[in-house]
Amino acid sequence: MANPLSRKLDRILRVDQAGEYGAVRIYAGQMAVMGSRGPHAGKIAHMQEQEVDHREQFDRLLAARGGRPTALQPIWHVAGFALGAATALISPEAAMACTAAIETEIDAHYTRQLEELEPGEDDELEALITRARDEEREHRDTALASGAEQAPAYPLLSGAIRLGCKVAIALSERI
Repeated sequence: MANPLSRKLDRILRVDQAGEYGAVRIYAGQMAVMGSRGPHAGKIAHMQEQEVDHREQFDRLLAARGGRPTALQPIWHVAGFALGAATALISPEAAMACTAAIETEIDAHYTRQLEELEPGEDDELEALITRARDEEREHRDTALASGAEQAPAYPLLSGAIRLGCKVAIALSERI
């Protein structure tokens, strides 16, 4: 049986890899609807590239350390794409609202993880989480500057997406 330290790091890697996997799928759904010429397409493509890099880094650490991805990955594959496509179908601003909502929750999630890690406990993981968190903050700020708050029913849309993100985090940490 793994010691508590190993379980904690396995949990962190599993949920973070799941989150980055889901983010890549959300942007794929948005790009499938909006295309490369849609409003904010360049911004979305740039954010997607960063999410792919985050996911690849978490994939690498997970594999190198013998961890496992969440068993819910097939669900996140479909749900992420569907969320991205649905928000892009509503409007370009709704796509940005999706990004702003998710990145708000991911910023808080990564910040909690950084507080949970003991100094020197895992410098490589800490550096990756810090970089990913900082880029997620940039994504949130870009989305807000791109009209996220002008999306139809923004408070309701944002609240629902943030709640879904919290549920996905909780489930992916455990399953």
